[in-house]
Amino acid sequence: MKVDRFIKAALLGLTLGIGVPAASSAETLRVMSGAPSGALKVPMNRAVVVESDVPFAELSIANPGIADISTLSDRTIYVLGKTPGRTTLTLLGADGKLITNVEVHVAPDIAEFKERLRQILPGEQIEVRTANDGIVLSGMVSSIQRLDRALDLAQRYAPERVSNLMTVGGTQQVMLKVRFAEMGRSVRKSLSSSLQLGGTIGNVDALGASGTLLSPANASRSPGDPINVASGTQGGMILGFNAGGLRMNVLLEALETKGVVRTLAEPNLTALSGQEASFLAGGEYPLPVSNGNNEIAVTYKPFGVELTFTPTVLADDVINLQLNAAVSGLDESVSYNNGGFSINAFRRRETSTTVEMRDGESFAIAGLIEDDFQDNIGAVPWLGDIPVLGALFRSTEYQRSQSELVIIITAHLVTPTRGEALAVPTDRIRPPSEQDLFLFGNTTASNRPKTGAAGEVAQQDFSGSYGYVMED
Repeated sequence: MKVDRFIKAALLGLTLGIGVPAASSAETLRVMSGAPSGALKVPMNRAVVVESDVPFAELSIANPGIADISTLSDRTIYVLGKTPGRTTLTLLGADGKLITNVEVHVAPDIAEFKERLRQILPGEQIEVRTANDGIVLSGMVSSIQRLDRALDLAQRYAPERVSNLMTVGGTQQVMLKVRFAEMGRSVRKSLSSSLQLGGTIGNVDALGASGTLLSPANASRSPGDPINVASGTQGGMILGFNAGGLRMNVLLEALETKGVVRTLAEPNLTALSGQEASFLAGGEYPLPVSNGNNEIAVTYKPFGVELTFTPTVLADDVINLQLNAAVSGLDESVSYNNGGFSINAFRRRETSTTVEMRDGESFAIAGLIEDDFQDNIGAVPWLGDIPVLGALFRSTEYQRSQSELVIIITAHLVTPTRGEALAVPTDRIRPPSEQDLFLFGNTTASNRPKTGAAGEVAQQDFSGSYGYVMED
């Protein structure tokens, strides 16, 4: 029985012990009659109690939109913060005399905001303060993405009243290396034969021809005259003989062309995280445009190697890239002529994408393989179908082209360095003197630096064979 009473007494004491600190921790401002009152700071949507040492008969708030008041007794006032701002609480005694004026400052509830900030962005060193009716954020965050999240959260508590003094730590500059690599090859072969028959048999004149020998220039040619062959022909041979009054000519034409095209461009560009950067190495092509008043204006279209990208450094050094890359050039095989103007077409390879990667990683963001084949056979009807001899009445041509394009990007987080550590192409070369040029026949004068990266490159020996070597 004594044990049971002891347990009950212990539980009662524990309950009272827990309740006392909760009551003592209430936010309260005590007002003394005849003494200046301190400022009353009230968090928004929270309440603070004001206690007066003398009874008051009347009280008022200058701006009820900022804070609301209610009396708990003749000495106690309940002040509720509604909207961030400043106002004045006035207390009057029973004799109508002023007891005191209390300056009420309602600010956003940064206690709750700090708690939410720790939950959403753990580990970030963000300091939160109030200024007037807004929130000031300072400190250092690990990425721009987390900085934006902190600002978005602060806008929930103080819309349009957030001041950002935060800085982003780590490396925030991105160097993008883009490689455009394209290989194209083509082959074209053609073999054609033409036949011409003519002569006089009795009183009958006959003349017939096929292929190239149909042209009037070849029809009237005499033996030994030049042969008028088809455009592009690289070789031709004509054979002729007479059989009585009949003359026969056979023309053989051959064409074979091969070509290889290699295109390589490697633009490098550096930009700050979140900022757009653009690059163009090429030129601008003038295009005449009519303005509708019989006047011609000139606009310019850029061509060459174009690069535009916007990097964003995320957490853990992940780089988000919004990229537009293109390589373009004039295509002289296609043109438009009008009014004395000749305009060439453009051949353009372009890509636009968004990718994410880490420092030093690469992505093949675009690729293209093309394989075109076509063949043509022209023949004299029926005669071209004759076995063996039908080859004299046929012309055969085929053409095949293959191309392969790949675009690879590599992103690096970079920091500035000292100028002497960088080398430019002009560091090792300077114009020759008259003695170097006329006496020794040197087109350049050596200007090799002693130190730095440029000095290391300058010490390399380029005597003998050098350059690019391509092996089949």
